[in-house]
Amino acid sequence: MRKKHLILGFVFSLSGFIQAQYKTLTAKDGNGFAYEYVENDPSKTRIYTLNNGLKVYLAQNHDAPRIQTFIPVRTGSNNDPEDNTGLAHYLEHMLFKGTSKLGTSNWSKEQVLIKQISDLYEVHKKESDPVKKVEIYKKIDQISKEASQYAIANEYDKSVASIGASGTNAHTWFDETVYQNDIPSNELEKFLMIEQERFSELVLRLFHTELEAVYEEFNRGQDNDYRATHEAMMRLLFPDSHYGTQTTIGTSDHLKNPSMVAIHNYFEQYYVPNNMAVVLVGDIEFEPTIQLVNAYFGSMKKGAQPKEYVAVEKPITKPTSYEVFSPQSERVEIGFRLEGAKTKDALYVSLIDMILSNSKAGLIDLDINQKQKALYAQSSPMIMKDYSVHSLMGMPNEGQTLDELKDLLMSELEKIKKGEFDDWMIDAVVNDFKKQAMKALESNEALGAQMYNAFIQGKSWKEVVEEIDEISKISKQDVMEFAKKNYTNNYVVIYKRQGENKDLVRVENPGITPIDLNRDSESEFYKRLQQVKVAEIAPVFIDFKTAIKREKIGKQSADLAFIKNTTNDISTVNYIIPVGSDHSKKLSLAVDYLSYIGTTKYSAEDLSKEFYKLGIDFGVNAGSDKSYIYISGLQENIEEGIKLLEHLLKDAKADNVAYSNYVEQILKSRFDAKSSKNGIQRALNSYVVSGKESRLRDVLSESELKAINPEELVTLLHSVFDYNQEVFYYGNDLEGTKAAIVANHNLGKGKKIPTAKVYPEPATDGTVYFAPYDMVQAEITYRGRDSKFNKDFLGTASVFNSYFGGGMASVVFQEIRESKSLAYSAYAYYSSASKKDRYNYVVAYVGTQANKLPQAVDAMMELMNDMPKAESQFANAKESALKSMATERYTKTAIFYYWLSLREKGIDYDINKDIYAQTKTMTMDDLTNFFNAHIKGKSFNVGLLGKKENLDWEAVKKFGKIQELSLEDLFGY
Repeated sequence: MRKKHLILGFVFSLSGFIQAQYKTLTAKDGNGFAYEYVENDPSKTRIYTLNNGLKVYLAQNHDAPRIQTFIPVRTGSNNDPEDNTGLAHYLEHMLFKGTSKLGTSNWSKEQVLIKQISDLYEVHKKESDPVKKVEIYKKIDQISKEASQYAIANEYDKSVASIGASGTNAHTWFDETVYQNDIPSNELEKFLMIEQERFSELVLRLFHTELEAVYEEFNRGQDNDYRATHEAMMRLLFPDSHYGTQTTIGTSDHLKNPSMVAIHNYFEQYYVPNNMAVVLVGDIEFEPTIQLVNAYFGSMKKGAQPKEYVAVEKPITKPTSYEVFSPQSERVEIGFRLEGAKTKDALYVSLIDMILSNSKAGLIDLDINQKQKALYAQSSPMIMKDYSVHSLMGMPNEGQTLDELKDLLMSELEKIKKGEFDDWMIDAVVNDFKKQAMKALESNEALGAQMYNAFIQGKSWKEVVEEIDEISKISKQDVMEFAKKNYTNNYVVIYKRQGENKDLVRVENPGITPIDLNRDSESEFYKRLQQVKVAEIAPVFIDFKTAIKREKIGKQSADLAFIKNTTNDISTVNYIIPVGSDHSKKLSLAVDYLSYIGTTKYSAEDLSKEFYKLGIDFGVNAGSDKSYIYISGLQENIEEGIKLLEHLLKDAKADNVAYSNYVEQILKSRFDAKSSKNGIQRALNSYVVSGKESRLRDVLSESELKAINPEELVTLLHSVFDYNQEVFYYGNDLEGTKAAIVANHNLGKGKKIPTAKVYPEPATDGTVYFAPYDMVQAEITYRGRDSKFNKDFLGTASVFNSYFGGGMASVVFQEIRESKSLAYSAYAYYSSASKKDRYNYVVAYVGTQANKLPQAVDAMMELMNDMPKAESQFANAKESALKSMATERYTKTAIFYYWLSLREKGIDYDINKDIYAQTKTMTMDDLTNFFNAHIKGKSFNVGLLGKKENLDWEAVKKFGKIQELSLEDLFGY
């Protein structure tokens, strides 16, 4: 997946590059709080600085009564002590464990035991004798078990869930640690109470089990070769600084030998208000909000300003390379090191990246991908505080060497230097950035992320707001000169080759004693939190008859659905066609072939350029039972976009060479999927449900592909609009767009819909399907078929998922990760079918170190047959569900797609109305009855992925009969 550096910038006109004047101004609100703002900033962001140095970023969006929150801290793995790498990251984990008031039932007793554990870890770290280290760890484990009787596991998660928070998470990176929640707007004060308490002190509660969970995260990283190539590239680019000499996850040795003292010291040094910020974007009013933030965070004691880590590197004077091995397919990655976020380099890198690779008409897009010179290639920037990295990546065609592909990628950079790109490209890229910025303003999360990035990187808000204008001032000659100067022999190359990874670290199972969870216990802090009353927000249910305007258009009387865009000038036209790949396997083949062919008027390259010049995005996607065709862009260009798309589909011209290359790339992609852990996992999941009749196996064979005449595919494309279709338009010019559609688009000729193939969903019978793969972990997936879709299950299933296995405060997460440290990721949920005639499934997953498999199997199966009951935890899950529904608002295009999803289930109204009423009266007995009827005792088919010789097969046999699958079994080829 492409990861692009989001350029925010802000826009008043997409045509003509009208540049606004941006100035940083200061003002005082009605309560005397001073704030900064940027003149002509459409986001109207305010930035306050409290007396203790805490930065507060505020912006409004009243679309829904929700607030996206971020609390960034200016520290990350670059600040890890060199003898305690990974510290910033596992500190992030520990800040979910509570304080002396939150997460404990008896702090006076618990703190004595935690001190003993800390002292033992210091002894353990200094001890060099492996046998003695094991004995010390056994003491740590013993005392940790004793201390856990006073701990209340996941009480932080329970607290934020009780206020209806979602998206609760955190991440650590080189220069940042960021904590996030999305909360109902009426719960802001309770949220601030929780967060103030959270950051007031550090308690390393349940430390050894959480550290083992972090080690499981380390194991997952070992099985991810993209992490391996990233770390290798950073080592070569940054040999003298922590960007390259340290990793966020840390080393295996440091993770197994932590210092609780060092963690405390780090927290005291960096987690001070003058090194932190609070970001709130959403349904807020500025003045009461800053008063609340000040009331709860203003009393935090200002600390000494932490010394900023500044990376310093010597120039790279010649190319260097490194080889990474894994079972997965080969690729090459090239990296250039440039200056950081606050320099002009960041603007140039962002611009050059898009000239190379914008997914539509960049040099790499057209010269390599569209011309099929490689299986896939891309460009991607990473903008950091001190430096930036611009990387090029390519996956080879069959028979193509990585050096040949490297040279292809480098040749595209040479074109930048020589100015061999269209003169209009920079303007088109700037317009693309502006469209992205307009969309980002609609997203609380995207705007909030820009705020915390600005804080972490030390950028003023003015610098963020004016980024696009600054890029628009860069000329083609400027780009050429910059590329000549900065893209020379100063690069590194990572060759990802197929082979055995000899660097995998495999360790013994430490044999942790399960800790107590104390689910029904509540701290005094939590009790006080529940006593705080807030004004309720009433749910709003959609009346689709008024929310979506409907009419018939054209001589075909096609159904048109319309929702007005009142936010900006971006419009979207969607055509929904009642034919998909289940009706014809050749349809999806034809849709993908479309990327490589032109028309009688345009070449494939010229078409891509025409769409990009217009600022029009388009897509043709063949789903299983429907196809979706869309265009999106500025309203002023929608008519031209409609015409161009119509021309492409009506006049597409077969190209035999392109088709031959296309087939070869399909075959190479299939070959690569059979060596990919994720590809094998997807195939295994499909096989677990459908066996040999799996949809994923039902593909055109190599001989069938080669026998197809590409003219047949083009004929399919020409006739795709002959099926009667629905139209959905989101924009602000209904009459003009209707006229453009009727005048230029074929709304259907009543073409008969072919019979769709039905893929069976046989009852699950307890079979274990095993697929071997060389990896550190073992991954276990469970699928249990239940009854067909029933709308009456939706409310109970939602609360059940929250309570049982859908989050950090769930039973499965607590038992498998918190109590037993068997996995980094574990979940279970009841999956309701997406269509009325399909089956519901019980789904579960656990990924664990291979030698923990017996314990993981026992733990998961015990839970799937005996659900622990905790009244307070149930009440929390129920309340969280009610608050989420009360504050959820479908807006803009989401209204239509929600309606469409309900229609697939045979529902013609907002089902949340029923779910809300059902949830209000739900009891623990209802949940227990649901579990007993739909989960307990069910026969699960199990998918097991792992290295065969590392697995305990006696444990696996507990599931039932075992069937080992070959790659041909899984993929059908």
